[in-house]
Amino acid sequence: MEEKVYPMTAEGKAKLEAELEDLKVNKRKEVVERIKVARSFGDLSENSEYDSAKDEQAFVEGRISTLEMMIRYAQVIDDQNVANDEVTLGRKVTFIELPDGDEETYTIVGSAEADPLESKISNDSPIAKAILGKKINDVVTIETPGGSFDIKITDVAKNN
Repeated sequence: MEEKVYPMTAEGKAKLEAELEDLKVNKRKEVVERIKVARSFGDLSENSEYDSAKDEQAFVEGRISTLEMMIRYAQVIDDQNVANDEVTLGRKVTFIELPDGDEETYTIVGSAEADPLESKISNDSPIAKAILGKKINDVVTIETPGGSFDIKITDVAKNN
């Protein structure tokens, strides 16, 4: 079975490692303590605090497992040998929608670190797939489930 590779920036990998460390060192202990306290309440069959703590424990352990796998199979993207005006993982891209000229800026990141609220979009998203490898002044058609639209790339910057 081929293992999935998780492309990401060095910053993204560091954030995942920090989250993993926090879960292992702090959150696990907090959950174990909650379980101990809930057990002291007596009858476990009707103990919602115990059930809640066990559910949280399952979530924490699942997240730890997921993070360990993502970090183990992380592929940190090095954009040092890529032209400065080329769109690649880790770059901040500004483009305008054609013909109305609405400007948008996104940082292209691996799926593990995508956060649309921080304008970080996954390299698997329709926009990123269409613009990866393109350069400043390229006009690109973006195909989305809701239809297609054209954009013009106006700036590509290293996200430092």
